[in-house]
Amino acid sequence: MTQEDTYIQYNRYIGRPNVLLPTVLFILTVITTMASGALFEGVDIFSNPIMILRGAPFSFSLLLILGTHELGHYIASRRHGVITTLPMFIPAPPIPPMIGTFGAVIRIKSPITTKRELVDIGAAGPLAGFVFAIAVTAIGLKYSTIVPLAYSEGSIGLGTSLIFKALTYLALGPMPEGSDVVLHPVAFAGWIGFFITAMNLLPLGQLDGGHIVYAIIGRRHRLFSFTMVGLLIGLGLWKWPGWIVWAVLITLIGLRHPPIEDQYLPMDARRRTTTAIALLVFALTFIPTPFYIV
Repeated sequence: MTQEDTYIQYNRYIGRPNVLLPTVLFILTVITTMASGALFEGVDIFSNPIMILRGAPFSFSLLLILGTHELGHYIASRRHGVITTLPMFIPAPPIPPMIGTFGAVIRIKSPITTKRELVDIGAAGPLAGFVFAIAVTAIGLKYSTIVPLAYSEGSIGLGTSLIFKALTYLALGPMPEGSDVVLHPVAFAGWIGFFITAMNLLPLGQLDGGHIVYAIIGRRHRLFSFTMVGLLIGLGLWKWPGWIVWAVLITLIGLRHPPIEDQYLPMDARRRTTTAIALLVFALTFIPTPFYIV
């Protein structure tokens, strides 16, 4: 066997994704998200475990959005020859207000070397998840209920993004004064999908939005990321303290972005369009105050 044959076999080996771990994690996440969905419905799954099936609509809707997001990254990576793991779902304890999962991730195992790869891989996940979040939300809002605001007093309220507000108006019409919407679990899954899309498109670090911003501004990315961290901390002091936690976590993970080969060359028209669409989606899904007490 020649050295070249050995190199080819080695690359085929490291490029072959592990199936067992992602499958086990996915099954566990199906169970935990179904349990969370059933608990949101007020079902006592501990005395009657079969009632966990009541959480299936929430689980299916949420995992559809999360899975589509990560598959978008995975497919774009494979198209460009970038080696990644399969999407891996992370189960979480089904204890309200938790949703039964910490999300899903893929791990990139080989370098991203060009702007074309960076934009395609970074934007594919959020854009794919966004499309499915629209569909899920539109269906879920049809089964949601408008109630007097007093009915919701003392509960945790959900902030509204521009896209969620528009879909609510289309599905339910103008909101009467002094009223609120009790979301069907499927609509709640859609809301989570939009929220996760915005979080991933934050333009800093090595988040999806960070990849896109690096393709636009290159080495100035790190300074821009520090600026965004400061803005998040300010937003956390003003609106929602969770932004401070998120800013600290991203900073600890790292704000430096690996360099690419063509960082001094302009992007082609297709990638410029993709970055514009991704930034628009970020504006449509961002929620300054995601949670509040009614």
